[in-house]
Amino acid sequence: MLLKKRIPMRYILGKIKVELGLVMAYTILFEIFHHYFINVSVDIPIAIPTMVGTIISLLLAFKSNQAYDRWWEARIIWGSIVNESRTLVRQMLTFYKDPEFSVEANEFKENFTKRQIAWCYSLGQALRNKDAIKPIKDLISEDELNFVKNHQNIPNAILLLHARDLRIARKDKRLNTYQQVEIDKTLTRLCDAMGKCERIKNTIFPTTYSMYIRMTLCLFILLLPFGLISLLSWFAIPLITVIGGMFFLIERMAIHLQDPFENRPTDTPVTTIANTIEKNLMQMLNEYQSEFDIIKEFDLKPELTKAENNAYFVL
Repeated sequence: MLLKKRIPMRYILGKIKVELGLVMAYTILFEIFHHYFINVSVDIPIAIPTMVGTIISLLLAFKSNQAYDRWWEARIIWGSIVNESRTLVRQMLTFYKDPEFSVEANEFKENFTKRQIAWCYSLGQALRNKDAIKPIKDLISEDELNFVKNHQNIPNAILLLHARDLRIARKDKRLNTYQQVEIDKTLTRLCDAMGKCERIKNTIFPTTYSMYIRMTLCLFILLLPFGLISLLSWFAIPLITVIGGMFFLIERMAIHLQDPFENRPTDTPVTTIANTIEKNLMQMLNEYQSEFDIIKEFDLKPELTKAENNAYFVL
């Protein structure tokens, strides 16, 4: 992920340094042969490379738009993951019945919250083809860790653990049927978001389309010196290099944007987003635990009515 607003020129040119070198070498050799070894005029109308350049511009514009749409869709999906993660934890913290303010219920909510954080981290790592187990070792128990290790899709296994706890809570009458259905809908939306990310990850941008653009771009670079040689002479070398570099840079930008989960600086910042989710969910959990500690400290008096207990707690 690029965190700086000003991107170093060295980083930008480094992406196309090979192409720039080849264009400059070709242009220099063309000028040398034209001035010293070839006596026959090799000029062609400038309109020919201009038409080819117009075609390339249209192709690159279409590819860039499609690539940006994929990148933006990935960002929208992860934005929904942020919202659904907050919703899931809020539902579990508020729906889960705990009239005795028991330590067991408190641990249940804490484990559920940390497991959702683990899901976010594991999904981001899995999309980048990296180890999805490493960032979640301290967030889930040893038994749950052994469970998810037996699955190829780690995030999907974590959602399965969520569903298991949801069923247990319904069986223990900590949740009613309607609450279980609502929380399960949130899990379904998280599963849908995961599937959308996997669709973007596994859907390859047509290779032939990129190949045709590269072939047309090379043809444009080959023809450009023939159209500018009579106009600029040696000054055509830096001009053609800059023009070619601009086209190659736009092409490379589109290539990077079309795959937003390849662990590149231009990727969707899934780790940063997961870190934000962790901060939000842990704050929600800590607020709940603070209330839990206050209640345990005051040790609500059984002789008071429910309304009186609530008023006593607020005070």
